[in-house]
Parts: sequence; C-alpha cells; structure tokens
Amino acid sequence: MAYQYLVEEHEGRVAILTLNRPEKLNALSQGLMEEFTQAIHSMKDDPETRVIIVKGAGRAFSAGYDLSPAERRGRAHDSVYDDWARLRATMERWMEVWDYPKPIIAQVHGYCLAGASQLAIMCDLTFVAEDARIGVPSIPIGGGFISPMWCWLVGPKRAKEMTFMSGRQISGKEAELWGWANRAFPADRLEQEVRAIAHRIAKVHPDVLRMKKLAVNRVMDMQGFRQAVFFGCEWDTILHFAPPVQELTKMNRELGPRETIQWWEEHA
Repeated sequence: MAYQYLVEEHEGRVAILTLNRPEKLNALSQGLMEEFTQAIHSMKDDPETRVIIVKGAGRAFSAGYDLSPAERRGRAHDSVYDDWARLRATMERWMEVWDYPKPIIAQVHGYCLAGASQLAIMCDLTFVAEDARIGVPSIPIGGGFISPMWCWLVGPKRAKEMTFMSGRQISGKEAELWGWANRAFPADRLEQEVRAIAHRIAKVHPDVLRMKKLAVNRVMDMQGFRQAVFFGCEWDTILHFAPPVQELTKMNRELGPRETIQWWEEHA
C-alpha cells in the first residue's frame, strides 16, 4: 500500500515500517500517525507477517510530535475537554501498539524525542544506535504525558531527572544501561542486527508469540501500567491551562518551535 508519510516493505515474515518525513526529522504529524495506524491495522490479520520493525528515514527515528503552527492550528480555542480528548486519542493510538497481537520492534537512530519516545516505549523491543539521542520535550509545555511511561523502564528517580530538565537527552549507550532500550549497537550495525533479531523471532508461530506478549503485558497491566499511561493525559491537560504553559504555547504558535526553544534557552 502506498502512503504519503510512511514506507511499508516486507522481507518474508518481517514487515518494515519507515516513518518518512526526513525533512522534518520524521516529526509525528497527524497525517503520519494516521497512516501508521492504518498500516498496522492492515497487517493485523495478515498470516504472512509475524513481526514489524518501525524505523525512521534520514537522520532520525523521530523528533517527536509536530509542534509547527500549521499542525496546531485551531488548538488555541480548545476547551479542557477538547484538549483531554485529543491527548486520550493519541494515547489510545499508542496503546494499540502495546496491545497489538504481533511483536513490534523499534529501531532507533539519531533523535528519538518526546512523543517519539512514547512510540518506542510501547513497542515490545527497542534497539538503539549507540550514538542515538533519546530525550524529552525541549520546552516545558506538558506535565505528565510522557514521564509516567519512562518511569516503568528507568525508575522514578531517572524519570524525574529527565522531566525536570527540559531538553534533557541520553545517548543510546545510556538508554541501554538505564533499561530504556534492550540493546545498543554501533550505528553502522544497527540495521543488520535488528533485521537478524526480527527474522529469528519470526520463526516462532504467531499464536505462540501472541500469548507470550500477552503474558508479559498482563503482568504490567496488573501493576498499573495502563492506568498510569492514561492518567498522563489528565496531568498534561491540567498543565496546558496553566498561565506559564499557555504563554509558551502562544509563543510557539506565533514564532514556531525553533525560535521558541531558542528563546527558552536564552531567557528562562
């Protein structure tokens, strides 16, 4: 199937989905996210596809949600409920990855920031380039949409370290050490290593893979993972209507993300 912002390829039992907005560092626009959901829906019942790899085109996995003024047009007039419903819909999209009946692997190189880290966390396995840069939003315009998900992988102390410092990033090597990623590979070997792992997993019958995934995820859900993830929508909504955040959001609409980040770094 042809997409505008996504490339779908197949290697036997392994499918590769490439986020394909390289000129925007694969920023997660509404169009890209909708195509991603459409693609995984189309492969859910495909008996030939047992494992899916998600990667990014160009220099990055993804720089996170698209915060450009064009993408966010109209949101200035959102009600509290509108804002919460939009965040909830986004999280439900990522929970489809969590609940997906087949293993999904994140192959991370370059930048994996903010909302892109949510996608990577929801994937069953995450493999990173040693020199990848994984991090949180560059300006403090949210309040708990992302950090609760980090908490499950890296613990509360490190999750707080990341969320308290806007723009905080760690390397792929650190992500492996912290437990955020399964393994870190040299950048020039990442592709071949991930393909080899995916093809080995794909030898297992899909019914067996489905039950193995469900068994682990059920334990996480019993511990409160799903509830914590959706609570994040509420924390974020509350903060979106706080005056300091509204000021930064207004600046972002008027100037754009790059200029707003620069202002923040110089004047905050």
